[in-house]
Amino acid sequence: MATAALNRDVIPAIAEEMAYGVQTAVDCWMNEIDLALTDSRLTTLGRLNAVREIVENYKHLTGQIRLDCRALPALGSS
Repeated sequence: MATAALNRDVIPAIAEEMAYGVQTAVDCWMNEIDLALTDSRLTTLGRLNAVREIVENYKHLTGQIRLDCRALPALGSS
């Protein structure tokens, strides 16, 4: 009985902590991309290369060769 009660408390806490960690990581990557895209010292090609570096760094850190993605809805559609 005590184990079941512990699971009811621990599992949501772990899930919440994991979600927070994922959100923090996504925010970090999005901030890096935003900074690269808005860097007025870079040319358009320089901005593209800066974003490409961020993606390549992500793939390196996660050990991925290619990123699997799901198709996103077209921009501007609802």
